[in-house]
Amino acid sequence: MLKTRFEDILASNDKKIEQLSEKALASDIISNELYEKYNVFRGLRDNKGVGVITGLTEISEMNGYITNEDGIRVPIEGVMYYRGIDIFDIIKGIMKNNRFGYEECAYLLLCGSLPDRKELEEFVQLLNDFRSVPDSFVRDIILKAPSKDVMNAISRSILTLYSYDNNPDDISVKNVFRQAVQLIAVMPMLAVYSYQAYRHYILGKNLYIRQPKPELSTAENFLYMLKGTDRYTQEQAHILDICMILQAEHGGGNNSTFTTHVVTSSGTDTYSCVSASLGSLKGPRHGGANLKVVHMMDDILKHVKVLSDKNIEAYLEKILAKEAFDKSGLIYGLGHAVYSVSDPRALILRDQLVKYMSDKKKDRLYTLYDKLQYIAPEVIRKKRNVTGNIAINVDYYSGYLYRQLDIPEELYTPIFAISRILGWSAHRIEELANNGKIIRPAYIAVADRSEYIDIDER
Repeated sequence: MLKTRFEDILASNDKKIEQLSEKALASDIISNELYEKYNVFRGLRDNKGVGVITGLTEISEMNGYITNEDGIRVPIEGVMYYRGIDIFDIIKGIMKNNRFGYEECAYLLLCGSLPDRKELEEFVQLLNDFRSVPDSFVRDIILKAPSKDVMNAISRSILTLYSYDNNPDDISVKNVFRQAVQLIAVMPMLAVYSYQAYRHYILGKNLYIRQPKPELSTAENFLYMLKGTDRYTQEQAHILDICMILQAEHGGGNNSTFTTHVVTSSGTDTYSCVSASLGSLKGPRHGGANLKVVHMMDDILKHVKVLSDKNIEAYLEKILAKEAFDKSGLIYGLGHAVYSVSDPRALILRDQLVKYMSDKKKDRLYTLYDKLQYIAPEVIRKKRNVTGNIAINVDYYSGYLYRQLDIPEELYTPIFAISRILGWSAHRIEELANNGKIIRPAYIAVADRSEYIDIDER
């Protein structure tokens, strides 16, 4: 009833909204010449694409360049460190013992060092103790207002958890740490339950609400709550665990983590802060990029019947010319603001994909992924006159891996959120620990002066 009335209001005001929005757009366009005149770096990146320094962090490091003795930036194979430890060594150590590592990385990022066996067991127990939501929360909050967008549903749930916290506004490090552990523990539940609500109420499928099991890792619990017993393999759970580790953190400057720093600096509560970061991550230029890659690949398969190098190249040229796919002119899954030669996360995921598919039938999609990773950079260099390296990034493989694990597309970006809550939490605590000032960069006003005109004279 309410929705129908709102739709009627929208329909009756559509023309008026269109006219006013066009007026708003016309008044808000700022010329490129003014950005150059005032030396303003759009996107906080200079004219060489280097990020403007806005802070310091000990949580992680990633780089795709070194600066030589002449001050010239030289591209290198991408490097990535969690608390100073090479991500390749972290993944290698976890795989060596066939362990799940997400919880270990959570301890590392939050506490600053690798846990010993006793510390890890106690931390896992802490997560298990907090892995539950308040009584009737699923029924009253998640099931009663299902959303087709799981990220929005998670954000609503996070904000609502504020009301169930006896001490929500205390921003002491001890209290924020407690809140962080709770959110890390329940984020997979919020994501899966929100998807199940969407699946039941919007798609008309059966409803399954499964309680997490304490003997399972975070990755295993996610797959169990989503699929049920015996519906996933240990190999699949380990692949998901590695995906979550690689997406757990990526420096203080990525869009959602910088959002965490900005919002934390205002002194607000943890739930508002995480919700803001979720809103950032949802965007297709950030956490939603892996879904764009998957849809782009599906579009290519639909229109390119024979997957020859020549045919793929021709269709990619159409995409760049804004004549195909989403008409954005972008080939998704390529390029990165930090990495030049390679994205270490992409290399690790590619190895996981090759290993997982080694004894399985290779379909057309696998062939396309294999070919496009080499063809697309050359097409971009040719059509866009790019002389530097163009690396395949983590989004190129993550969505394809999720599809191989039979995870619904609606959960691709939420998995990113489940992972990145570790990084957000660590950076929130770091911002609070250093008693930083409120983050407030300056904007230059460029509007011309004008006189106020009486309403009868306009």
